[in-house]
Amino acid sequence: MNVVVDWDGTVTERDSLNMVLERFGDPHVYDEAERALGRGWSLRRVMDHEFTGLTTPLDEAVAWLLDNVRVRAGFGEFASEFQPVILSSSFVETIEPVLAREGVRVDVVANNVDVGPEGWRIRWRDEALCAHCAEACKRASLPQNGEVVFVGDGYSDRCAALAADRVFARDGLAAYLTELGAPYEPFEDFEQLAAALR
Repeated sequence: MNVVVDWDGTVTERDSLNMVLERFGDPHVYDEAERALGRGWSLRRVMDHEFTGLTTPLDEAVAWLLDNVRVRAGFGEFASEFQPVILSSSFVETIEPVLAREGVRVDVVANNVDVGPEGWRIRWRDEALCAHCAEACKRASLPQNGEVVFVGDGYSDRCAALAADRVFARDGLAAYLTELGAPYEPFEDFEQLAAALR
């Protein structure tokens, strides 16, 4: 069994990239991009636009995240037992420090970010567009052998969830799958997830 877990809003109680943008970014740019998501703009275009004007040094943003990001109950124990892969549209540079704070060591598949005077520039982990959703999505990064359990919460999780064998969903992803009539199991925290997978 391969367990694949989204990061923002799934492992974390709140989306940590949104937290960074709300704290350090330009609110007008952020609002404009968020309104455009799914209305002609791809997730990649939205994120590229949102981070262009963010010039806060990475170490300062990470220090703030370490003080403010909270993970869902039971995540440490869940990670130890099931060794999930974190598959995220977020950044390795902002995920791994929080994992270290929690004492969790798991594989992370995510984007990277370069921080310069012109803003944060995303280095996307996958340039190829998906044949199913026409975005550079998470589906191609799912394990190819064995049962795939996918856990997610939002827009970036949609295509991968539709390709998984078993899905646990909350928030926007749950609403999307309900609208499609696609099967999923709701969850609140990782204690509940662990019990369901045992």
